[in-house]
Amino acid sequence: MEKTTIAILVTIGFSAFGVVGDYFLKLASAEPTWFKSKWFYVGFLIYASTAFGWVFVMKHLKLATIGVVYSVSMILLLSTIGVLRFNETLSVYEIAGILMAIGSLVLLMRFA
Repeated sequence: MEKTTIAILVTIGFSAFGVVGDYFLKLASAEPTWFKSKWFYVGFLIYASTAFGWVFVMKHLKLATIGVVYSVSMILLLSTIGVLRFNETLSVYEIAGILMAIGSLVLLMRFA
């Protein structure tokens, strides 16, 4: 597997790991004093732990590519967590936005 493909997969993995961090931050936000919540610190540690891996990714991909792959992955994963775990609903406009985000990723990978 070439390094670019590995870097893209690592970026998607970091998105998934970041979503776990976001999940804990969402739990912390429901606490009266969120900054004293153990969930806040778990989410914070998860985010901080990814810094080392980003150096690998940035060696092999353009920032624009990283931004699109990371953003689309986060959009898909966070939307899924929001709907499945927190019973949030998506409007037609939000679904259209998600589809356009996927389209941007397809275009980026097709013409990059």
